[in-house]
Amino acid sequence: MASTSRRIVVPVLLVALLLLAASSELGTTRVAEARHCVSQSHKFKGSCMSSSNCENVCKTEGFPWGECRFHVMSRKCYCKRNC
Repeated sequence: MASTSRRIVVPVLLVALLLLAASSELGTTRVAEARHCVSQSHKFKGSCMSSSNCENVCKTEGFPWGECRFHVMSRKCYCKRNC
């Protein structure tokens, strides 16, 4: 008798866990990330070694962010904003 109840309880628990997991996934809302438009800085001079320095220069150009990126053989400062 005990083995029969175990055969029933285990699959029932697995189904309950699957339903619980599926229902929690349905309740979540996914937020789309904003796309970023990127432009090479016009005011930054020299090789870009510090993203914080690049970001400060980009802010003077009206962009909220900036970062150093490789371009061909050197690092350049690229400014970013939401499109």
